[in-house]
Amino acid sequence: MNNPKKIRVTQIKSTAGRLKNHQACIKGLGLRKMRHTVEVEDTPSVRGMINKVAYLLRVEEV
Repeated sequence: MNNPKKIRVTQIKSTAGRLKNHQACIKGLGLRKMRHTVEVEDTPSVRGMINKVAYLLRVEEV
């Protein structure tokens, strides 16, 4: 079967004082606090959220 590609996303900066839609993107990616890491599927919608808040994240291919 074809396994979807994964991306490892780590939050490296705080969301305090950020725009509400940027905070929503962080929550939508499943991140809860600084230095929290999640693995998400590499889809266009996830890439869009990552691009919007790239200044708060570190992204790695898995």
